[in-house]
Amino acid sequence: MTRFCRFPLRAALCLAAVGAAGAHEIPVDVRVHALVKPAGNRLQALVRIPLRAVRDVEFPQFGPGYLDVERLEPRLKDLASLWIGAVVEIYENGERLPMPRIAATQIAIQADKSFASFERAAAHVASPLIANGANVVWDQVWFDVLLEYPIESDRSEFAMRPGLQGLASRVVTALRFLPPGGAVRAYEFVGDPGVTPLDPRWSQAALHFVESGFFHILEGVDHLLFLLCLVIPFRRLRPLALIVTAFTAAHSLTLMASAFDFAPDALWFPPLIETLIAVSIFYMALENIFGAVAGRRRWMFALGFGLVHGFGFSFALRETLQFAGAHLVTSLLAFNVGVELGQILVLLFLVPLLHAFFRFAVAERMGVIVLSALVAHVGWHWMIERAELLMRYSIE
Repeated sequence: MTRFCRFPLRAALCLAAVGAAGAHEIPVDVRVHALVKPAGNRLQALVRIPLRAVRDVEFPQFGPGYLDVERLEPRLKDLASLWIGAVVEIYENGERLPMPRIAATQIAIQADKSFASFERAAAHVASPLIANGANVVWDQVWFDVLLEYPIESDRSEFAMRPGLQGLASRVVTALRFLPPGGAVRAYEFVGDPGVTPLDPRWSQAALHFVESGFFHILEGVDHLLFLLCLVIPFRRLRPLALIVTAFTAAHSLTLMASAFDFAPDALWFPPLIETLIAVSIFYMALENIFGAVAGRRRWMFALGFGLVHGFGFSFALRETLQFAGAHLVTSLLAFNVGVELGQILVLLFLVPLLHAFFRFAVAERMGVIVLSALVAHVGWHWMIERAELLMRYSIE
């Protein structure tokens, strides 16, 4: 408690000592690097931020605008406490660790590559501070900090919330966690990711990806329109079960294939898939209008277009696979489960709604045509727009 009570006073004195409040603008984009390593009864976190992200400070300068590192040195630890130590949250077995000790600080030139490994970064931060003779400019250098936390064991379950989203309008945090005797876990967060397990158990990974898949299908308007096209003419359980099962099996197959890098990684592939998804919506809507009685082959179209939609799911999954840890297969299966739960929820909503619409509002055949025509209109415009984007790429 004493440390926390002293902290605001120390922060105020730090800012006053450095100089009058400056008018540095909030940066638009900032990239933060972090290395976290538990060892014995101590967890060390190396954090690198651009010095220009430290605002409300007039940094001491000399000559034609060079940073006076020697005058700044006595205040670096207080700046580190204010801008980094106070906001970075580390959790051990669900309990937040206390404020860290600022073990070392350093100013580095932009070309410095020491954060390529934990050992090099630790040696760099512990080395003598960069000299004034380096002639560095305050808004073109890194501010490196070594934080130390007391822990019960390096085998505990650790989680982290970077908390650095206030450094700029958009903050990307590249984090590497180095557990003892284990593989390095690499993460990249945009903004505030919340409290994130650094080496998740299979149950944590599964729960995260079930939730991710569930909300992805609910937020994916194109996937929802395709499901609507499938349901409009076929609302009885038996034919609908066959159609949805074919769609599920197909998109699960291509989702897994993409996760294991069996899909093209060319720049033209995502816009191609997005265009084909629009084609699938437009075609199925036309199928409802002109061939709605052809239910026997509907499952085949669901199977074929499901392969395309699986690649679409994979694009959303790529950025979140970093949270799988060592449980890639479990996470993929969990994502599929989440997608299916979302689809079931949508079907439970759509089927009775369509029954009521065709019973009380409009005759079924006319209703199928009207609804499908509206979906076809949307699908057509999406198809044209996405095809124009696709044509900008050279497909090789």
